[in-house]
Amino acid sequence: QVQLLEFGGGLVQSGESLTLSCTGSGRPFSVYTMAWFRQVPGNEREFVAGDYWADGTKYYAQSVEGRFTISRDNTKNAAYLQMNSLKPEDTALYYCAVSGGRRPPPPRSISEFDFWGQGTQVTVSS
Repeated sequence: QVQLLEFGGGLVQSGESLTLSCTGSGRPFSVYTMAWFRQVPGNEREFVAGDYWADGTKYYAQSVEGRFTISRDNTKNAAYLQMNSLKPEDTALYYCAVSGGRRPPPPRSISEFDFWGQGTQVTVSS
């Protein structure tokens, strides 16, 4: 069992930056793919960014490529999402999730992730 907690969300203006953090208890993060998802009310939860457990590959949704950066610190059981050049369409509830030791390709779908945090709200005003 892994318990995840996200923090760092808030209200920012368009073009500004924000960093989200995710900390966890349970098994070491090194055995998991870490990922961030986001969800807007009425829409499906969507993949944002991932850090693949096997080789450290970072991968992103096209909508955030070049603006967001995922990273992790396995010594702290923590993951981060640096978000730059934020846009109003980035407004959502952001979730941290972990996927246990899957074979390639790196997971992107909700069903491939085993544990989830409660989410942290990011609001970008225009």
